[in-house]
Amino acid sequence: MSKIRLGILGTGGMGRHHVGKILASPDADLVALCDMSEENLRVALDLVAEQGAEVLETFRDAAEMYRRVELDGVVIATPHTLHFEHGKQALEADCHVMMEKPMVTDSDDAHTLADLVESTGKILSVGYNTACKPAVSRARDMIRGKELGELQMVCGYLLQDWRNTTAGRWRQEPELSGGGMAYDSGAHLLNTFCWTIESPVEEVFAYIDNCEKPVDINSIITVRFMNGVYATAMIGGNCPSHSSAVTYVLDDGKIELDGWGGHYIRAWRGDNEIEDLAVSGKDSTPVLNFIDSILGRAEPAANARHGVIQSVLMDAIYESARTGQPARPAARG
Repeated sequence: MSKIRLGILGTGGMGRHHVGKILASPDADLVALCDMSEENLRVALDLVAEQGAEVLETFRDAAEMYRRVELDGVVIATPHTLHFEHGKQALEADCHVMMEKPMVTDSDDAHTLADLVESTGKILSVGYNTACKPAVSRARDMIRGKELGELQMVCGYLLQDWRNTTAGRWRQEPELSGGGMAYDSGAHLLNTFCWTIESPVEEVFAYIDNCEKPVDINSIITVRFMNGVYATAMIGGNCPSHSSAVTYVLDDGKIELDGWGGHYIRAWRGDNEIEDLAVSGKDSTPVLNFIDSILGRAEPAANARHGVIQSVLMDAIYESARTGQPARPAARG
């Protein structure tokens, strides 16, 4: 295949981030931008011009973009609650899809979208940072291979000044965001859990504090996965110090890594740190992995199946916080 032709639906902050990644790729052409906001389109076009490139078409309506432009794939970076509609539309327009996280904001929609991916044969990847990082892949391989015995427990945290930095934006409007810090930045930490534990969710108990905002800011989440692994996440959106870490407890040792960016990994066998911990593989990003997947050089790092597991988890988190009781996701026949 020659250069793939990509469009971006949603040219706000994350959409513009992907503009730069696509323009820097020797394997892709950015041929269309779509956003309801003229201002967002203008800023995105200015960014394209700054990099000495041009986009052939701009649109205010996604359906028109699919009618008028031949696309191999589309990057969707619209508000969270619009993801299902926009993802379904793109797949039905015969496009591969990269969806910014979360994939959708309802687990029934997640299953529907995953079924559509299977029936169309198209790629759907979800924009999770750590799924593209060699350090996190190494941790998953160690767990799969039982290099340090059986995985028992996982504990992690993610801290950001999310409450203040997203104030006045759509991320704090429930009808567009579907939720708060846990659905937004916290999704990266929770996906690191799901991606490495590799099991459906059995039961969840969660406490949530909105900190006088319309969406969740702080949360404590405890999960029992169907494979018997227990996990606890602390997601803090009211902290000026941005940091993240995950610890995996295995019966012969432990693994520690960066749960947000996947920048490091350390491991111990018993009390002894493993000094020669080999980490290999391509350090990628979601959009570059998407391009490689379309070209047949890689598999989607986080696919529709991962999106389903995380969506089921998020539904259970919010149900438990609402009811004050453990939530057990219903089995899907």
